[in-house]
Amino acid sequence: MDMENAYTDFATVYDRFMEEVPYAQWLLFLEQIWQKEKIEVQTIADLGCGTGNLLVPFAKKGYNLIGVDASFDMLAQAEQKLRYEKCHAVLLEQDLTDFSLPEQADCILSVCDSLNYLTEDGELSAAFACVKRYLKPNGIFCFDMNTVYQFETILADHTYAATEEDAAYIWENYYDAEEKINEYAVTFFLQNADGTYQRTEELHYERAYDIEEIKNALEANGLMISDMFDNYTSAAPHAASQRILFVAKHCR
Repeated sequence: MDMENAYTDFATVYDRFMEEVPYAQWLLFLEQIWQKEKIEVQTIADLGCGTGNLLVPFAKKGYNLIGVDASFDMLAQAEQKLRYEKCHAVLLEQDLTDFSLPEQADCILSVCDSLNYLTEDGELSAAFACVKRYLKPNGIFCFDMNTVYQFETILADHTYAATEEDAAYIWENYYDAEEKINEYAVTFFLQNADGTYQRTEELHYERAYDIEEIKNALEANGLMISDMFDNYTSAAPHAASQRILFVAKHCR
């Protein structure tokens, strides 16, 4: 899909509708992984960084941050947050399948199922090729992805909605099991200054990848899975896992 335009209008209200995402818990869990792996992390690249919900807290802790996202509007929100918190990150408007970093990173991250947005054949492998290029030899690649179970069972053809004082959205899902593509039809309403509401509709697409596909795409690019976790917990993935956190390294 056209990731550059996917979040153009929604960027302004994205955080209000993502308040349930436990970013603080994710940050702590990621740091625990680094400690367990005995990796000293100084430079972090966040792929699909969005509005900076991990960039900002990591930057406040003193890490060197590089944020990559295809949406200019999401990056603009991230820049505002960074400025407000008086911290810094290099922000790059680039496609995840062909990104170029100013330096290699000790850790490359991708959270909130950003890699599921790579729906075309070969795109996931292309992203992993870039990761391989910009991950330091002893670095670590941590990324989460929605599972096939999440698309087939939890999202499926279900509809979700949320409201705020001056905004609301309706989120409809259509999953094609044969193509393994989930279509998100998002309709949201933003209140104008005069009290009227502006309606905007967007379509988003995510692809379901099974673990074997992910493993093969990593290995084809000189990377290997070193660990997997059920949704940022110490539990191993299971049949009903909705999100899996993968930990990968350079192949030895």
